[in-house]
Amino acid sequence: MTLSARKRKLPLLAVLGAAALAACAAPAAPDGTRTADRPATAHPTAGAPGRPAAEAVPPRHPGQAATPQAPPTMAPGPGGRTPVFERGSAVAGKTVALTFDADMTADQGPRAARGEHFDNPALIGALRELKVDATVFMTGRWAEEYPDQARAIGTDPRFEIANHSYSHYAFKDPCYGLPVLGRAEQVADVRRAFDAFRTAGARNVVPYFRFPGGCHDDRALTELAPARVTAVQWDVVSGDAFATDADAVAEQVLAGVRPGSLVVMHCTRSAAPVTERAVRKIVPALRAKGYRFVKVSELMRPEHGDER
Repeated sequence: MTLSARKRKLPLLAVLGAAALAACAAPAAPDGTRTADRPATAHPTAGAPGRPAAEAVPPRHPGQAATPQAPPTMAPGPGGRTPVFERGSAVAGKTVALTFDADMTADQGPRAARGEHFDNPALIGALRELKVDATVFMTGRWAEEYPDQARAIGTDPRFEIANHSYSHYAFKDPCYGLPVLGRAEQVADVRRAFDAFRTAGARNVVPYFRFPGGCHDDRALTELAPARVTAVQWDVVSGDAFATDADAVAEQVLAGVRPGSLVVMHCTRSAAPVTERAVRKIVPALRAKGYRFVKVSELMRPEHGDER
């Protein structure tokens, strides 16, 4: 997700928040449904009951480590396009997934060398302390800059790492001023990120992808199909990007969460400095309301799948 000025109580919030969520809408199928409405399925599912073998999910993605229970994915969308998941089902009860985008563009190395912090170890520590399961959408460049942290996150059973591209360049133009990848570069960019996770030693890697800025269209979903990932968006914008008021971020999340919600936040100190403090307010408040924190892979399981 781009660290644009989408934050609570700033003039651009309504415009950028609405634009991002509109950009994240899954494409319509001929029957009027969207790819996010299509059922989640366990991965892999070749010849699964009730599902033709011709629609079987491909074998484990090369960037994904073997796990005792393979993460679920969604069936391809219309025309074989990459499917899009936006939230879980209220039927499964009060579950919520906190997700954190570890953003770093391919050309930000010099800024990191000068001391800018694109990581947030205090946030990860808070999640461990609070016993919160979470999904980190990591760029490959972030994993290369902070390999020890990537390995620690990617070997901790409380977390899973999903793909946020290698370069954090946009897959659709325009997208909040981000540099734009050529269409022919998109799959290679995603695979390069998976390679970076593997090189860092991360094992808990899932075949999910979040578009930088959340920006995509039917063409991007088609171009990305060979990567064999499920695109993951959100239904709650935290507003933590460039925010300076942790209370405002917490209030925005608490006001938006519903059973099955998927919250987007950031794991980047330089551009989301109050996220850790906001999480320390969000977690106890939601637990007091009966919510349970889960990773995206759990939220996506068939019993938790998108109900819309």
